[in-house]
Amino acid sequence: MQIATSEQWNHTAIMEFILLGFGEAEEFQILLFLVFVVIYIFTMAGNILVITLVASDQHLHTPMYYFLGNLSFLEVCYSSTILPKMLAGFLTGDKSISVSGCFTQLFFFGCLVIVECYLLSVMSFDRYVAICKPLHYATIMNGRVIMYLVVGSWLCAAIISIIIISMVSHLSFCGPNEIDHFFCDFSPLLQLSCSDTSHVKLSALIFGSIDILPPFILTITSYVFIITAIFRISSTTGREKAFATCSSHLIVVTIFYGTLMIVYILPNTSTLSDFKKVFSVPYTVLTPMVNPLIYSLRNKEVKESLRRALDGFVCSNEKKEQNPLLLTGG
Repeated sequence: MQIATSEQWNHTAIMEFILLGFGEAEEFQILLFLVFVVIYIFTMAGNILVITLVASDQHLHTPMYYFLGNLSFLEVCYSSTILPKMLAGFLTGDKSISVSGCFTQLFFFGCLVIVECYLLSVMSFDRYVAICKPLHYATIMNGRVIMYLVVGSWLCAAIISIIIISMVSHLSFCGPNEIDHFFCDFSPLLQLSCSDTSHVKLSALIFGSIDILPPFILTITSYVFIITAIFRISSTTGREKAFATCSSHLIVVTIFYGTLMIVYILPNTSTLSDFKKVFSVPYTVLTPMVNPLIYSLRNKEVKESLRRALDGFVCSNEKKEQNPLLLTGG
């Protein structure tokens, strides 16, 4: 097998990328496959369950749970953008991805990250209004405002992602073609381009400052006011009840933004590449899985909704067992 030299690479447009992932050690590939397939199953099951409960239970038809349902839908899309390709690579050993497939993955990943930043900030604002301005909650968080916030989040994220991907797609990639990551992330991909990427990086920085920094500031500001308002509550029971309504969301925000900042603020050096790759796992893989657990295990209304759904399912099965005609449709 003839190995292409750097001079040959420079004159050859590549047709596919190789996702290096977590290394080539075969003894770990099956173990990693089993770990991530379990994560994927739990992620899909948990988030689909939350979507189903929010859609079917009238008690959860409130702004907070409408945003939660959208967040769960986002997590389903998020995980499905990255994990299936990763799992296939672990199982078959084929870690290649076409150039168009890589750009598509990058588009959906970037779009969903931006949407999640927006949704988390909107959810924090919702908790701020509920705790700090409870008498005006119904007026401020009405159906039209909720629709504008959600649709606006998805639309803005899609537009920004389309602009960035169109710029990336006009770059030349002539080798090498190995992406030192487990998915097509922005920075590792740009490092492979043999074109001038300064304009793409500048555009990404500008759009990132517009689309990620303001939602982050809004989230932090909302929680400053929320925590201040909670400490002003005289009774211990009242403080605990108020904090319980936003503690789950605060945990999710901390995990998401904490790991996101570590990955994208640290400089792109070979020394930090493995470190940043490891810290990419929490916000790309683990956060979508733990979100339903955090919101359900720490949320009384979600647990009550799940109990009602299970009771209804059990009662339905008991009726069918008592009346065999129901089983046959007679």
